[in-house]
Amino acid sequence: MTKTAYISHTDCLKHDMGPYHPENPQRLIAIETALSATGFLAELLRYDAPQATIEQLARVHDPDYIESIFHTSPTTGMVALDADTAMNPFTLNAALRAAGAVVLATDLVLTGKIDNAFCAVRPPGHHAESDRAMGFCVFNNIAVGVAHAIQQHRLQRVAILDFDVHHGNGSEEIFRNHPDVMLCSTFQHPFYPYCGADSGSERMINVPLPRDSNGAAFRKAVIDHWLPALDRFQPEMIFVSAGFDAHRDDDMSQLYWDDDDYVWISQQIRSIADQYAQGRIVSALEGGYELHALGRCVAAHVRILQAD
Repeated sequence: MTKTAYISHTDCLKHDMGPYHPENPQRLIAIETALSATGFLAELLRYDAPQATIEQLARVHDPDYIESIFHTSPTTGMVALDADTAMNPFTLNAALRAAGAVVLATDLVLTGKIDNAFCAVRPPGHHAESDRAMGFCVFNNIAVGVAHAIQQHRLQRVAILDFDVHHGNGSEEIFRNHPDVMLCSTFQHPFYPYCGADSGSERMINVPLPRDSNGAAFRKAVIDHWLPALDRFQPEMIFVSAGFDAHRDDDMSQLYWDDDDYVWISQQIRSIADQYAQGRIVSALEGGYELHALGRCVAAHVRILQAD
């Protein structure tokens, strides 16, 4: 039977950027509610996320940047990191837990204790660059896990699959010159963070999609671009930047995917992992802001991870 871990922490609920901010604690509550309603939550192996260490963060983030985040963390009130991203007194712990969840998932998968994992964490990570917080992101959670897999577990080929509606600019910036990492990303363009359309390479498989693209366009992008590249690369492990904000019900974007498209991409990821990576998958939450759609689609994603 497939062993799927669900990794989260109550600290991730305490990070709050204000009552009208779309990246809010209700997102994790919606996910747990949906998983409980479907019965999947009881079947998952639950783990509390540890805090990432400075050493783990420093594999992908500049030491001066890490120090600045610790120094900026407020004891009261809120401090802005950019126009979209802020820290309250609990944000630092939440961000350390979010990155630490992916590290723990990586260790659990690569030591054979579990087959795959979903990390229900916030703040998200894929916009965070080596020396910059942006787009709701403080530390690049997936990047921290990827670097841990390579440096601690000696993997030689790791793939990041990013289906968030926004381009994972931070993941690209961190791994652009790393021959052991492939990034496959679909995203609305032109759209925040206004990059990725012309920076692709043989390992940075960027597929920009125009606004109003539907699920058929997304599936074609994956079939025509991601799958051939992954067949060539043959990754030893798959990391997923799992963003659910391209859903037709999510007003954060102008793409029109539905629940079945998230089932489909989750099935493709399982197939790739089973073919090349001994089924090893670590998925972490990125975007997704319409709470009902988010809960349903994460539950569907986890169900595919869990399926035998």
